[in-house]
Amino acid sequence: MTFDTLTLSSDILRALPAQMTTPTRIQQQAIPAVLRGSDVLALAQTGSGKTLAFGLPMLQRIDTGVNQVQGVVLVPTRELAAQVSVALNQVATPLGIKVVMLCGGVDQAQQITELENAQLVVATTGRLLDFINQGVVSLDAMTVWAMDEADRLLEMGFWPDVQRIMAAMPAKRQTLLFSATMPAALETIADSLLFKPVRIEAHEKNSVVEDIEERLYLVNKGSKAQALIALIKQHDWKQLLVFVAEKGSADALAKRLAKASLSVAALHGDKDQSAREQTLADFKAGKLKVLIATDLLSRGIHIDALPVVINADLPANAPVYVHRVGRTARAGENGLALSLVCHGETEALNAIRQLTGRELPLLELEGFPVTDKPAAESATGERKRAPRDKKANRRTNAKKSIKQFKPKGRG
Repeated sequence: MTFDTLTLSSDILRALPAQMTTPTRIQQQAIPAVLRGSDVLALAQTGSGKTLAFGLPMLQRIDTGVNQVQGVVLVPTRELAAQVSVALNQVATPLGIKVVMLCGGVDQAQQITELENAQLVVATTGRLLDFINQGVVSLDAMTVWAMDEADRLLEMGFWPDVQRIMAAMPAKRQTLLFSATMPAALETIADSLLFKPVRIEAHEKNSVVEDIEERLYLVNKGSKAQALIALIKQHDWKQLLVFVAEKGSADALAKRLAKASLSVAALHGDKDQSAREQTLADFKAGKLKVLIATDLLSRGIHIDALPVVINADLPANAPVYVHRVGRTARAGENGLALSLVCHGETEALNAIRQLTGRELPLLELEGFPVTDKPAAESATGERKRAPRDKKANRRTNAKKSIKQFKPKGRG
């Protein structure tokens, strides 16, 4: 199948990047449905081409003679907003369609200037709602809107803002929900937004890309940093993306890796926007070997030929695991997803196994024997952490150089 069989206009076909010749499965199924004007709920694996699956028909719906916002794409993070904007502009610019990105961390005056004659807006919820309340953005002429990474936007952290944005939209509108995962708990909310929707599951719901090899190691909680360093030095990986649970953990782990002479940086929400953009650009350009991130990067971010993703911490939210490991094995490439798991993460691991339907056995990591004890179950059925095994990291401690105990000179 080729793009010209999908009822796309000749103008859109001419504007497609030269390397785009064959539509992906989600593009084949979603583009005709969106062009028919149907509401759509589309689920497809990460890296499967979802952005253009909703983006191309949205661009075709734009009336280039009307200099008002006619389409909106909502996303959960600034990084995803930037990526979606770049992908859409590849096609929009040759067509003379003005796409504007709105997100926090950028000067409002600059964005207000850019909004002049904007026809398609890609936005995070907070900044778009702010501009609607200020009267800077009007959605009166909007005909179609999409939620990218829809399940994240339906969660409580975003949902109230999404509802306020919808209140500013015309009653008659086309709604497109696209995501790689959709937990059962959010299905009812998703269905409430849609009118007689076309439901598309290009791949099995909540599934992991087949080209990803998943490998999970059971290690002591206190040994994770050393295990990570050992794995990096053992393998000749060109680059790797490491996920952690908390912002502080990202910075602390980055310091540990830097002391091990590894080229590394941390990326999380406490970094200002310019620093986040520069760090991500450096990583994409190959200037950094290791990028340590919170779940800021777990959704939608495309990094060409990224060979390895490592979960230094398992996510508490099972769908996040699918999004994290989906940063590798994109566009038909193979990839490796490693997870360092301690006994305290058993509940999170079982939730991931249940969601994905995969066994995900725990392996031993050579040189890192597990001495931590699993949580004990009380008579009431509650799980309690066993007393910490004081011998757990004795082997590691014995390896530390005596130099670190010598008093430091005053320089």
